[in-house]
Amino acid sequence: MKIGILGLGLIGGSIFKSLKALNYDVIGISSSQGGKYDDIYSDRSKLSGCDLVFVCTPMNKVLSDLEDIEQYLDTNTVVSDVSSLKEFVCKNKYKYNFVPSHPMAGTEFSGFENSFEGLFKGAKWVVTPLDGVVPDILKQVITDLGAQIVITTAKEHDEAAALISHTPLVLAQALFMTADDNELAKKLASSGFRDMTRLALSSEEMACDMVKINHENIQKSLLKLYSNIGKLIKENYPETIHKIKQSRENMYKDGKNIYPVG
Repeated sequence: MKIGILGLGLIGGSIFKSLKALNYDVIGISSSQGGKYDDIYSDRSKLSGCDLVFVCTPMNKVLSDLEDIEQYLDTNTVVSDVSSLKEFVCKNKYKYNFVPSHPMAGTEFSGFENSFEGLFKGAKWVVTPLDGVVPDILKQVITDLGAQIVITTAKEHDEAAALISHTPLVLAQALFMTADDNELAKKLASSGFRDMTRLALSSEEMACDMVKINHENIQKSLLKLYSNIGKLIKENYPETIHKIKQSRENMYKDGKNIYPVG
């Protein structure tokens, strides 16, 4: 089995390093890293002969990259992108077997230098197959990376991603912007403010892509948030926050915090 990875940022680089550690036959394709490391090239024709290809380039480049690599792949090759949005990549058809997916793992940092082995252990990995079937080769690799496969539709994925990933990103940015002109507030800020604004450090390119492509779902999420803030203030606050605390504890009762960033 030969696996190719196009784009070696945080996600692509972490897939590459993790599969290398698992002794997979894997190559990386990167315009910036090509030639610097063994099995990393700048020439996309090296993808020829791969059984599985992960496309890990930025969302604003994914569609053109999916089209471009058709010339190097045959009909049996399984190709999966890792974009944090799925509906926009499901509109075109390709000669290869395209199976959209999204690993729900990441950090606030970007680039190959911040990628690492083991990023996906314990994470959810969403797959939105166009025909409802997840190829065995993709199942095996995702499982070997330590992730748990979640199968859903592209529409449902994008709605959920707005709630738990994209809206928190926008809120982190807005929260920091709100306090940024108050020097005393910034001087007094400690772990709570730091943790709440962590996502404001996320890749600017990724953040712009998220908001541009998924703005409708983000707006719906924000309206729901505003409504819930009103309920918290007007209704039985102690009882409500107790329920929220219990629900939050149950959500992460295994002690793991996998932060969906991209």
